[in-house]
Amino acid sequence: MLSSPQQEAVDAAITSRRSIRAFLDKPVERDEIARILDVAARAPSGTNTQPWKVHVLLGAARERLSQAILAVNADPQQARAHAEEYPYYPREWVAPYIDRRRKVGWDLYSLLGLTRENKAGMAAQHARNYAFFDAPVGLIFTIDRIMEQGSWLDYGMFLQNIMVAARARGLDTCPQAAFTQYHRIIADQLALPDNEMVVCGMALGWADPDRIENTLLTEREPSSGFARFIE
Repeated sequence: MLSSPQQEAVDAAITSRRSIRAFLDKPVERDEIARILDVAARAPSGTNTQPWKVHVLLGAARERLSQAILAVNADPQQARAHAEEYPYYPREWVAPYIDRRRKVGWDLYSLLGLTRENKAGMAAQHARNYAFFDAPVGLIFTIDRIMEQGSWLDYGMFLQNIMVAARARGLDTCPQAAFTQYHRIIADQLALPDNEMVVCGMALGWADPDRIENTLLTEREPSSGFARFIE
């Protein structure tokens, strides 16, 4: 049984995790990044396959990838030539999922003063994904194409471990499916072998406390809404 201080520390690291969309220009030590990844690697995986591969982008390498994607993303015709390799979201939206998706989007845009008519402003905000929201550390996650759905479940637990381990150190993150659209650019920039597939990206760094977008706190359904207790 965990002692009360241990329980509180773990709970705090989990419940304080948020998707941060503006970071300070403050570096994260390489040793700290490596330690976070070492801790995260304790995630369970089927028969200990450990299907994750992580590409840590710092400084000029992070900037090169960002600029390569932003240059294409700025041109709608070029952007349309790029598509995700796998469907992250459902092909058909139904309630309550579409309602939650719309709410978080409009809650964010409202904080930023973006109206429904301001398509350019919304596009610019979305494009900030590709600069890792100015975080000093950009992470790109890949998986061997031979792995199946079970390994993707394992991967989710690994990603969560990274985010919780970061919070335990006062750091913040933003997991980013937006990068999957530009997997070909990522593969070129990072010289990925053909057998590696892009899973997602993630920004890692110190949250900027003065940016209004970082005040967004998304709602969660209580366990009474999604859990059944059967005796």
